[in-house]
Amino acid sequence: FQKSDEETQRRTTMTPTVLAPRLGGEPSEWKGASILSVSQFTEEALSLLVTLTEAAMRREKGLTRCLEGRVLSCLFAEPSTRTCCSFQAAILRLGGSAIVSREEFSSTVKGESLEDTVRTLACYSDVVVLRHKSPGAALRAASASVVPVINGGDGVGEHPTQALLDFYTLLTELHDDDDDDGATQSPRDILKG
Repeated sequence: FQKSDEETQRRTTMTPTVLAPRLGGEPSEWKGASILSVSQFTEEALSLLVTLTEAAMRREKGLTRCLEGRVLSCLFAEPSTRTCCSFQAAILRLGGSAIVSREEFSSTVKGESLEDTVRTLACYSDVVVLRHKSPGAALRAASASVVPVINGGDGVGEHPTQALLDFYTLLTELHDDDDDDGATQSPRDILKG
């Protein structure tokens, strides 16, 4: 597939992707941003995610091919069947493809650094999902990458994609549209506990 001039320029200059910006309610704010922490998401961003998720849930499976020609790399240095498979299923259902690299098949076993591995995967893909046992690994990866990095869990650090899924589940299961007692004032209330 054809890369846009902007994508080609970004890849050839080898500058790191935008690191952990605050994400608001405008999709344009998200372009090129890595997802490293739930703290990146404003209330407007969470509302947008809920709206987009609900719209996607209403569509029939396979109806959209909005990510056709896009490649997602999954770099898993820690086992996680659900996280790895959910990212693969998502990209495939949206028309893209996935590359899966597990640590035992990676050059990290020969001493290659995480940063070098991510730089290599960035040459083949449009986004990298990282699952790692070390807290802060996702930030290190994003600092080295020219494509966005999604934190798929970094040890005892964060797992923002799981937190967002849990948030959505809680919101949809606990929120009663007919209940006007103010129990759920905003999406952020659930994240604050």
